[in-house]
Amino acid sequence: MSDPFNPKVPAGAYDDLLADVLPQARAQRLWEPSDGPLPSLFVSHGAPPTLDDAAWLRDLYTWGQSMPKPRGIVIVSAHWENAPLAISASEAGTELYYDFGGFHPRYYQLKYRSPDATALARQVAGTLADTEPLHQFVNRGLDHGAFIPMMAMYPAADVPVIQLSMPSMNPSALLRLGERIRSLRSEGILVIGSGFMTHSFAVFRQPELIGHNQAFDAWAEDAMARGDVDALVDYRVKAPGAQVAHPTADHFVPLLLTLGAASAPGQGIETAFGRMVMGNSIRSVQMA
Repeated sequence: MSDPFNPKVPAGAYDDLLADVLPQARAQRLWEPSDGPLPSLFVSHGAPPTLDDAAWLRDLYTWGQSMPKPRGIVIVSAHWENAPLAISASEAGTELYYDFGGFHPRYYQLKYRSPDATALARQVAGTLADTEPLHQFVNRGLDHGAFIPMMAMYPAADVPVIQLSMPSMNPSALLRLGERIRSLRSEGILVIGSGFMTHSFAVFRQPELIGHNQAFDAWAEDAMARGDVDALVDYRVKAPGAQVAHPTADHFVPLLLTLGAASAPGQGIETAFGRMVMGNSIRSVQMA
């Protein structure tokens, strides 16, 4: 990618992925109860240029293929904060929410027509019934923090997907939300927090700031491996480079949802892939 904002073929790498993997994606084995709980995931989701990065797309696809195909997916994206807690539209054919600007027109024409998710929405609402009021939007489709990783991980668009809002950007609130939906994993539902391990635009203007992002990434990897949830909640104070790596909380706090949904933080954590792209860490992890 010489210019990620003006590629020669917009989303061309995504077209190539589809041409290569669709039959395999459709044939992926469906989750069964004997498989046990699915992991909880944190994905660094990227913006539309992700669809021009063949390596990133392949990493996401390979990750999705490493697990049985889930019965459904519940995803919390950095791009939707709403209180009280809300759920996206669940009808098949709901249009995507193109919450970005300044890109080639093709990115606003891409579709991801996942199946009707009404039953999944009811299941999630039932899981949260005793702890949270829940509002359902009837016309808010998946935003790019949800549909871009889904386009690569499940390109056949054959898994029901719903999006939950972030009730706030308080890390503890996302941790509690993850705990409340943890039981869904035992029913074949994949729980995903979608953000970015570092999310710095300043590094575009000042490449020398990359050291702050690298230090933050290494700290987060170590804290997760140690199961130090308290440190991750208090990342603003505890993490090196936090002010550069995350000038706002929105792209980090979905990691706390993933931690909350995990069975035992610090155990069974794997990095699915992790490298620097445009000065930021795209580390993405799964937790048992």
